[in-house]
Amino acid sequence: MVDEIPRVLAGRYEVGELIGRGGMAEVHIGYDNRLSRTVAIKVLRSDLAKDPTFQARFRREAQSAAALNHPSIVSVYDTGEEHVVSASGNTTTVPFIVMEYVEGHTVRSLLSGGDPLPIDEAVEIVVGVLSALEYSHREGIVHRDIKPGNIMLTPTGAVKVMDFGIARAMADSAATMTQTHAVVGTAQYLSPEQARGEVVDARSDLYSTGCLLFELLTGRPPFQGDSAVAVAYQHVSETPRSPSAITPDVPESLDRVVLKSLAKDREDRYADAAHMRADLLAAVRGGHVEAPTVAAWGLAGAAAATAVTTPMQAATATRMMGPAATGAPTTTSAGTGTVEPEERRKSRWWVWLLAVIAVAAAAGITWMLLNPTDETPTPAATTAVPELAGLDQNGVRTALTEAQLNPNILDPVPSDTVPEGQFVSADPAVGTEVEVGSSVSVAFSSGPNAVAVPDVTGQSQDQAAAALRAAGLEVGQVTEENADASVDVRDVIRTDPAAKASVAPGTAVTLVIASPNVDLPELVGQSEDAASEVLRSLDLGVRIETTPSGDFEPGTVLEQSRPAGVVKRGETITLIVATEAPETVAPEPTETATEPGDGGTPTDAGTDGNTGNNGRGNGRGNDGDNGG
Repeated sequence: MVDEIPRVLAGRYEVGELIGRGGMAEVHIGYDNRLSRTVAIKVLRSDLAKDPTFQARFRREAQSAAALNHPSIVSVYDTGEEHVVSASGNTTTVPFIVMEYVEGHTVRSLLSGGDPLPIDEAVEIVVGVLSALEYSHREGIVHRDIKPGNIMLTPTGAVKVMDFGIARAMADSAATMTQTHAVVGTAQYLSPEQARGEVVDARSDLYSTGCLLFELLTGRPPFQGDSAVAVAYQHVSETPRSPSAITPDVPESLDRVVLKSLAKDREDRYADAAHMRADLLAAVRGGHVEAPTVAAWGLAGAAAATAVTTPMQAATATRMMGPAATGAPTTTSAGTGTVEPEERRKSRWWVWLLAVIAVAAAAGITWMLLNPTDETPTPAATTAVPELAGLDQNGVRTALTEAQLNPNILDPVPSDTVPEGQFVSADPAVGTEVEVGSSVSVAFSSGPNAVAVPDVTGQSQDQAAAALRAAGLEVGQVTEENADASVDVRDVIRTDPAAKASVAPGTAVTLVIASPNVDLPELVGQSEDAASEVLRSLDLGVRIETTPSGDFEPGTVLEQSRPAGVVKRGETITLIVATEAPETVAPEPTETATEPGDGGTPTDAGTDGNTGNNGRGNGRGNDGDNGG
């Protein structure tokens, strides 16, 4: 498969070295050129990638896994398909999944030495797994392959569950765990219903988690054998030992939690992951544990082990025990005498007769079980497709299975009337009489034929474009708009259509990004503090100059160095701010003193010469006249 994978997928993912290989897929380290981050890229094996049915299921399950968003689940970033042309000229479609690249190690590596983990560490790991399962089960996804190799521990100690949805690509959740007579999953962690090929549900994941907890506490899985079949048989028929029987420091409360999760009948297990997690935490914290006592599970296990003994096994046991087990007479001695030869022959004859009868009876019972007669009730030749309206995938699978029909899940279809995830149509249609065991194709709603525009406000242009494409939308025009300093240059201000608007898939969305300019407002008349705050909010510098003014309040902006309008971010704006004017003192008026009896004023002198003369020397003139 390595040679058939292009070095770059979808024009953005560089495919690096192979870092993992599983039963169905290969994982490569990769690099996302668009978002500049390391990723993990999973592709199907070459033999499975050529199967159209498998491609469709892989695509559907990849979409389901991508919908999971939980800190304890490895994130799925993207899915796609690459068309590869082989050396023979044939074109093959290769689906791929781009996932979060997790640095760390698997729990399997912790258990490689066969030693148990400290109880607190074991519980912490399982609590993380149960948190992931609680979320995934609520979203309708069953993992079906919980095991140490699918659980990662990061350098910070965080738990990451891997391979959600991939295990389901082989068959739908309600289908059996076998295909072409091969058990899908890991034998040491299979639930009894998986081993029997029955319907799988969320409680099957809890059984596998119980196997994981058992191994973390003891250093070994609950069942071991020479072959996968032998281990699967033990899951079905044998009750496991309590962990404390192997590791004595395990408290009895943890024994109870483990044995409840490993109950043969799923009805006896925890109802969901939340209940198991609560009981597990109560066990290590000294709280009340809901699980029954260890002794109760021992009795149940003994009854189950007795119930699975088959007639053939009984016949085999009879043959192994020999005549003594039948109660036939044996050769004895009394005193010195012995039984006569004829009596010995008769004794042997009865022994062989009873043995033959026992073997024949066992063989007859076995034949009747394997080959029912006409008197044995048989299922009806036909059955009607049951009513499925209003059911989700789990409900539909259960209803069809109870009707002895096999569900075939189709790709989701849009519907404006049926809620997302609920049944839409069946082929054959509901109510149709079909043969027992036949397949019924069912489709579920993907919701209205529209998608919501994601909110990309504040993201860079590249990040916003990636988010739109991930939502099934296209990037339209990119326009610039002046914004304040709360938005970085070239970050998204808004979209058109707006965020959360419902649009058709493939709609082109316009991105409005922040330009390197801002709109400078009119600041004259504002206070110095208010104007300065406006400039800083626009990513502009502030320079203050003052001038005395008696006409404006001190601190009022009188002028600004740039008029209102568009300016570059980072530019400095000078503000002329009024200060208090200095106080002005008016001069005092000047007066000319006159003596009493003054005969005139300078004005008088200017009016009449004689009078003026008299005025300038009024006293003297009079005196002169009198003297003359």
